Amino acid sequence: MKRVVRCSKFRHVFGQPVKNDQCYDDIRVSRVTWDSALCTVNPKFVAIIVEASGGGAFLVLPLHKSGRIDKAYPTVCGHKGPVLDIEWCPHNDQVIASGSEDCTVMVWLIPENGLVTPMAEPVGVLEGHSKRVGIVAWHPTAHNVLLSAGCDNQIIIWNVGTCEAMITLEDMHPDIIYSACWNRNGSLIVTSCKDKAVRVIDPRKETIIAEKEKAHEGARPMRAIFLADGNVLTTGFSRMSERQLALWNPSNMEEAITVHEMDTSNGVLLPFYDADTNVVYLCGKGDSSIRYFEITDECPYVHYLNTFGSKEPQRGMGYMPKRGLDVNKCEIARFYKLHERKCEPIVMTVPRKSDLFQDDLYPDTAGPEPALEAEEWFDGKNGDPILISLKNGYVPVKNREFKVVKKNILDSKVTKNSENSSPANRSASPTPSIVSILRQIAGCLHEVVCRCCSAHSLTHKLRGLLLLWAPVAGRPAAPHPQHSRPPGTRPMCVSAVLLCNNNPLGSGAGETC
Repeated sequence: MKRVVRCSKFRHVFGQPVKNDQCYDDIRVSRVTWDSALCTVNPKFVAIIVEASGGGAFLVLPLHKSGRIDKAYPTVCGHKGPVLDIEWCPHNDQVIASGSEDCTVMVWLIPENGLVTPMAEPVGVLEGHSKRVGIVAWHPTAHNVLLSAGCDNQIIIWNVGTCEAMITLEDMHPDIIYSACWNRNGSLIVTSCKDKAVRVIDPRKETIIAEKEKAHEGARPMRAIFLADGNVLTTGFSRMSERQLALWNPSNMEEAITVHEMDTSNGVLLPFYDADTNVVYLCGKGDSSIRYFEITDECPYVHYLNTFGSKEPQRGMGYMPKRGLDVNKCEIARFYKLHERKCEPIVMTVPRKSDLFQDDLYPDTAGPEPALEAEEWFDGKNGDPILISLKNGYVPVKNREFKVVKKNILDSKVTKNSENSSPANRSASPTPSIVSILRQIAGCLHEVVCRCCSAHSLTHKLRGLLLLWAPVAGRPAAPHPQHSRPPGTRPMCVSAVLLCNNNPLGSGAGETC
């Protein structure tokens, strides 16, 4: 007998918003027209792009700082144009990257306890795009590797540790890039473009592995992401403006594995994928609902699970990594829904009666430790994510030191050199700036002494002329200076006396003369 209802442990997943006192109120969410999520979350902070005058800014709040947010709360405000996209580094919960209309990408190091004063100086500025930067995406397994895509139709992959553009992908996209996503081990990227094409690219070989023209017939923006098994999932619009969800095999992109028709709406669907459970959450901008689907190997491959609905439309959405969830409450996802002036967390839960750890819901997940260094990845190595267990909950580890070699200024903590050096050693080896200042002072003193000696010789000549001139004029000869000075003192020139009266160096300069 054929089953009517498919058996799935995620069939009864339900969403529930938190109480009002756990929301973040009075936040002026950005009104920028770019179709980005406007929010990014990690187990420590939630970051939200906000309205700002005279440039771009985003707000960084510790997760526990809920309630009403003061209008004077400090922001990250170093961009000269509106911020379009932000993303937390997966390997350091205090590092965040931002792309802006000012054509730059900036990397910021947030203090461990959050901002106390406005932050305007980034630790790294990545300049290379000629138009606004609308996409930033960290490499999932390599340390300090960042992808950025702009409206100049090119993708740049950076080594953030040196602020260098290592790979530039030009002439691959004839129009604006709507989305860019890494695969699970970071060896490939998939992009969607305004020309309605989806491309799978090997960035290190700078070649297009697979391409599908007109993946969705509609003119509205598309999104494309990689799944854990290597397939590609896209969201877009049909020719009749119906929203679609499609699944593709990169080895054969002539025909889609499946296409799922949903509804008719103008909101762009933002996909959020959980690689551990193979569940995809679709959040439409301007919608008031979140749809979620399970991806399987059996037909029809994309299985509708449920829809979370609310009254207020969403301006953007943040998605918490798996290590930031509460495993004791069977929480499998948490979203941070942006209203017009509010951020509301929404918890997705699987109902279970047992209080024990649910192994089937929480397989080992990607941890914060990178599998590769940036140089290793650029040299051609690949590495799968280093997995951690959530059985006893996620225990935050100490963040690695984050350094930007180009600027030579940043450590997340005090650098080892300053910790190991004693005050005596630091005073014995002054910095070059102090040495240069001392040399300048010595040069000035030498010049003063030379001028005093010159003035002294000129005074002697003047004295001789006065001795010759005084008898002719009928006046008594000028007394010799040595006859009028107090006993026991040394002779001092007139210039030296003036110098002593008007110079903070005191009588020592005159005695030197």
